[in-house]
Amino acid sequence: MTGRTWMSWSGGKDGALALATAGATPGVSVAGLHTTVLASGEVTASYVPRALVEAQAAALGLPLETVELPRPCPNDVYEQRTRASWAELRRRGATEVVYGDLFLADVRAYREQALDGTGLTARFPLWGRPTDALAREMLDRGVRAVVVCADPARAPAAIVGRAWDEELLATLPAGVDPCGENGEFHTLVTDGPGFAHPVGARVTGTAERDGFVTAILES
Repeated sequence: MTGRTWMSWSGGKDGALALATAGATPGVSVAGLHTTVLASGEVTASYVPRALVEAQAAALGLPLETVELPRPCPNDVYEQRTRASWAELRRRGATEVVYGDLFLADVRAYREQALDGTGLTARFPLWGRPTDALAREMLDRGVRAVVVCADPARAPAAIVGRAWDEELLATLPAGVDPCGENGEFHTLVTDGPGFAHPVGARVTGTAERDGFVTAILES
């Protein structure tokens, strides 16, 4: 399986630990990162500038494969373009895709269904682990991240731009998952296992976009 594993990457903390966990599995060698970006140059869902994800890939010493999507992006267009990208990686020898999902069964089922017929299988190295303990393990293992996007209907908008750390975890309201797995917030990893050096990311402000509060970021 050496060199045949690709990481589905959005730049967040869960993916960082999933990448490290998969990479430590005997016989697994991650070949690269795979992400979706908007034509405007930002990562889908988190609105992180593409340049910062490219900087993460460089710090990890891995190539970055990107799929460009329109905005808005109909689901059929998303599936068509990502499937074409997976098919190309399969032709180049890929056999599996690692995901950082934690417990949402419908999301896992969608991931697995999306790979049907591609010759690729899905791996979920963090699946089912309690997220409170998982969050603290991430911090203990050196994962450093900043909150870059929040759904104000699910989490306080004021957390955007803050470091995702013990202090933030201690102040999250009851019902907000410490890993943001229910869509409460998204993060950008600036350092962690496998990083040759930290990734510089400076928050200069916040903005409201598509109903979310997002960080304005500079590298």
